[in-house]
Amino acid sequence: MTQAARRSAGVRVAAIIPALDEERSIGAAIASLPPDLVDRVIVVDGGSRDATVDRATAAGAAVVHERRRGYGRACLSGAEAAEGAQVLLFMDGDGSDFGEQAHRLVDPIIAQAADLVLGSRVRGRSERGALSPHQTAGNRVVATILNRRFRLHLTDIGPFRAIRADLLPDLAMNEMTYGWPTEMIRNAARCGGRVIEVPVDYRRRVAGQSKVSGNLRASAKAGWHMLRVATG
Repeated sequence: MTQAARRSAGVRVAAIIPALDEERSIGAAIASLPPDLVDRVIVVDGGSRDATVDRATAAGAAVVHERRRGYGRACLSGAEAAEGAQVLLFMDGDGSDFGEQAHRLVDPIIAQAADLVLGSRVRGRSERGALSPHQTAGNRVVATILNRRFRLHLTDIGPFRAIRADLLPDLAMNEMTYGWPTEMIRNAARCGGRVIEVPVDYRRRVAGQSKVSGNLRASAKAGWHMLRVATG
């Protein structure tokens, strides 16, 4: 479906990218999003001390400043700023997600075949070292819990995903930590939403160290939040 056709049908797509000190990757992440698909890019900056904001602006994104900490908080702030969008696309700003693959996530929603579409790094091709062993294991455990609870067929709990914008308020999201992606799946399934996944390729972050997977303590904390939400 072309951008003109989508717009005539009233379908507008907003991409939301939480970012903190990602000056070396944010511009390329924004540029990777297909312009025929994404109408607006919103970068939610969590108080970067580098040139992330300047480079996001130069790449054509709108920037939302969110000083309150929390991955979920950043995602929610971005969603609130995406007024008028029918589809919300979430991705990371570290260059690990291939924005070019956004069609895989958004098209099923435009076709009314799904309400929430998740990008599975397990089913796609991952560059060696892109996912740490503890990250892979933790995501597998959480996916298994959600599958058993809600009869889903998930292999991964990844950040690259798309959702119907009008569904998100119904999910009553209140998890402001790294448990946000898990809560989105859990609540969508509880509401009877059609949750599917598609394969996406994944690579190592462009520069620096991950705030989560690169730190064992942060990984353990994120994993605890995910498990708490999945079983709650």
